[in-house]
Amino acid sequence: MRGVLYGALAALSAGALAVPAMAQRDPAYAQARAQGKVGEKPDGYLGIVGSGSSGLRAMVDDINIRRRALYAEKAKSANATLQEYAFTAGCLAIARTKPGEKYQAPSGEWKTRTSSPPERDSRCP
Repeated sequence: MRGVLYGALAALSAGALAVPAMAQRDPAYAQARAQGKVGEKPDGYLGIVGSGSSGLRAMVDDINIRRRALYAEKAKSANATLQEYAFTAGCLAIARTKPGEKYQAPSGEWKTRTSSPPERDSRCP
């Protein structure tokens, strides 16, 4: 699996996180992220921290649908499974969080990023 993760990592490094970048331009997404209402999950998808409004759930669902479509496309070209590609994307998204942002630790607990590196799955590249 490690070789596939590195292949997916190379594809991700080539700009495959365009959907999350587009979502960050959405003021509602930026506000939810800044308020700690959403965070990055190890599976490559955005999660809701605690209970969220129906509007927040709809926004997160929309972002995750777009991420899944992008991951599926990129996984195919990287000769990886969707799950492997999404996992690698999750590793990178968590690594890229900024202090104050939420992410899900390998234990499943939501954590707030500090100036220290975030807790990531030991399989992360």
